Amino acid sequence: MAKIQLKNICKRWGSTVGVRDFNLDIEDKEFIVFLGPSGCGKTTTMRMIAGLEDPTEGEIFIGDRCVNGLDPKDRDIAMVFQSYGLYPNLTVYENIRFPLKIRKVDSATHDKRVHKASDMVELGNLLERYPRELSGGQRQRVALARAIVREPNVFLMDEPLSNLDAKLRVSTRAQIKHLQHTLQTTTIYVTHDQIEAMTLADRVVVMSMGELQQLGTPTEIYDKPANTFVASFIGSPAMNLLDGEISDGKFIADHTLVKDIPSGLPNAVTIGFRAEDIQVTTELEGDITAPVYSVELLGDSTLISIKIGDALLIAKADKAFRVNIGQTVSFIIPPESRHWFNKEDGARIDF
Repeated sequence: MAKIQLKNICKRWGSTVGVRDFNLDIEDKEFIVFLGPSGCGKTTTMRMIAGLEDPTEGEIFIGDRCVNGLDPKDRDIAMVFQSYGLYPNLTVYENIRFPLKIRKVDSATHDKRVHKASDMVELGNLLERYPRELSGGQRQRVALARAIVREPNVFLMDEPLSNLDAKLRVSTRAQIKHLQHTLQTTTIYVTHDQIEAMTLADRVVVMSMGELQQLGTPTEIYDKPANTFVASFIGSPAMNLLDGEISDGKFIADHTLVKDIPSGLPNAVTIGFRAEDIQVTTELEGDITAPVYSVELLGDSTLISIKIGDALLIAKADKAFRVNIGQTVSFIIPPESRHWFNKEDGARIDF
């Protein structure tokens, strides 16, 4: 098993900066998720750990060994890609076995290790099939088994569920979580899907523009986002954010008047609040009062949206709650559910 350390990692291509002054300690056996939008640097960071990219500056340690300059094959890692990367002319058995042959592992152990890996991902009855005879979910499980059979110190997973439909993503996500718990192998997982990050990770690394925005457990980044970028990226729906001004001890914006606010806030602030923390009422006596923009029935709840300027604000109401588009409603935001951010730089304001 292995602890991983990234020390002052930078990656540049000419004047283009992919990753900037990145520092991170990943504990042995930890499941850590790199989360962010396309182009934020998360895959580039993984590729540097794998040895597929060289850092422009900084050092990478796997265990006690600096791996800068080491080939990928010498880093004792296994990767699972979005595209599966299976050999179409080989059976499932031979695809899983392939890393053992390439690394010249004792052939007497191959059969036992292949069957052990395939059983862990429930492929034992498909070993004689070819990739073309498998579903997308089954192909991804072959890719997982091929990584498992290596028995590496580190798993690197680059958006492995992106090609699966919604139902398969849920089941395969649970399988990956269970596998990592069983194998106790340090795992780095890259995704732009915040639900994957929240459900899989021991800790989440939220990235934007090549920089680390926040590092914490899923609960920490959900309950206390470090800035408006994290707040807008985490949650389904994401946190509501509304710009406004402080005047006479109140937060004021279009259709909005929030009382009982903390003292010491700057004049220009952003208020944040989660959809599930809001009470929606037709009594028109809340903190925000505006016409309904949309109504979405989810079965277990009802999403009520209003629009204030360019901000679309969403409340999660009871499944039986009914209003019409255009009808005026009020959102009540409990004081303990309000988050405050500096409007100038987006940084969280704590008290």
